[in-house]
Order: sequence, then structure tokens, then C-alpha cells
Amino acid sequence: MRSLPLPPEDEAARLTARMLIEARAVHFNAAEPFTLASGRIAPTYIDCRRLLGFPRIRALLMDLLAGALIRDAGAEAFDAVAGGETAGIPFAALIAERLGLPMAYIRKKPKGYGRNARIEGRVEPGDRVLLIEDLVTDGGSKLGFVEAIREAGAQCPHTGVIFAYGIFPELGQRMDAAGVRLTHLCTWRDVLAEARAQGTADPATLAEVARFLDNPDGWTRAGA
Repeated sequence: MRSLPLPPEDEAARLTARMLIEARAVHFNAAEPFTLASGRIAPTYIDCRRLLGFPRIRALLMDLLAGALIRDAGAEAFDAVAGGETAGIPFAALIAERLGLPMAYIRKKPKGYGRNARIEGRVEPGDRVLLIEDLVTDGGSKLGFVEAIREAGAQCPHTGVIFAYGIFPELGQRMDAAGVRLTHLCTWRDVLAEARAQGTADPATLAEVARFLDNPDGWTRAGA
């Protein structure tokens, strides 16, 4: 297993936010808000898939995430890595390479023919499986993948993501109830702080983003 960087958490969060902005994966638009998968309206949107097109940023972020996972769980905590369809698959492959572990991916639903498999790749009964995704909002979709891993007879004690929204209290409640620990590199508040430091958006837009982060459901209701 390669040597991995492990800066302090606040520095890793700042670096991650900076690279997300540099890769133009972060979007702010209070005038024409985005509709999220949950149905919420937001002045923010993040596209972590874009990171795949930036090899140096991609490599450093995967090094940071692998190091954070070792810090939070230990170097021998996992037997396999799994990525969720579809955004988690490439990042799971990159993390599996860094951790020296077999890799699988999980479909959102069985494919409906052949073996009718939901998990493709190597996951054995009793394995401690690390679930990797690009980001997490309120945790709902992650628990579907966790359920599939456990139905296969394996364990899923931990999930790792590049980005966590960090504004929905139900995320922590759902993860705790499911017995899954979350490791992430940064949140919207880290991105907002870095955007302010860099001046990458006008102050009025960033102020509106801050209002959304303080009360996302209220902001959605006001904009609906």
C-alpha cells in the first residue's frame, strides 16, 4: 500500500474545497436555483464527476480520502471496497487501488437478466466492505447500497465520500441508526469559506448561499 498524506482535517477540508472550485465542480446561482435529487431547491450544486477529468486533482483527492479512511477506521479495517452505481464506481476503483483491496460495484436495482445480480465484483460473506461514493446529501441513497451489501452476507460499517452537504441533520441520524460511520473531506461550509477567500462569486450570491446553508428547507419553501 502506498504512503498517503494525512494533513489535519481542517487543512484537508480547505484543500478539497479549493480543488473543487478549481475544477469548476462547484456552482452557485441564487437567481436560477438548482433542483436537487431530493426535490429541494438550492442556490448550490456540486458535480464531483467532473473531478475525473482533472488527473492531478483526482489523484490528490483520492490520496486525501484514503488517508482519512485509515485515520478514521484503521489500515486493516476493510476486506473490500464497493462503489455505488454510477458516480461511486470510478472513485471506488481508485480507493481500492490505494488501499490494496478487491473492488465491486452495487447496482441501484438488480439488472433483471442473467444472474440478476445487484453486486458485481468480489464481495464475500463476512467481508467488511467499505462503501465509496462521490458525495452524500441526507444519506437516503447510501443506505440502499448498505442494505444490498448486508443482504449479500457482508458487513458495511463505513462509507467514504469526497463531499458531504453537511446541512441535513437526518444524515447523522440515519447513519447512526444503520451503524455506518461516515468519512468525508469537506462540506458546503468549507466551500463557502474558500469561495469567499478567493472571491470566486459576488458577495450577494455568497450571502444567499449562506442563508440556504443556515436553513435549507426554509430557503426551498421560500423559492418554491
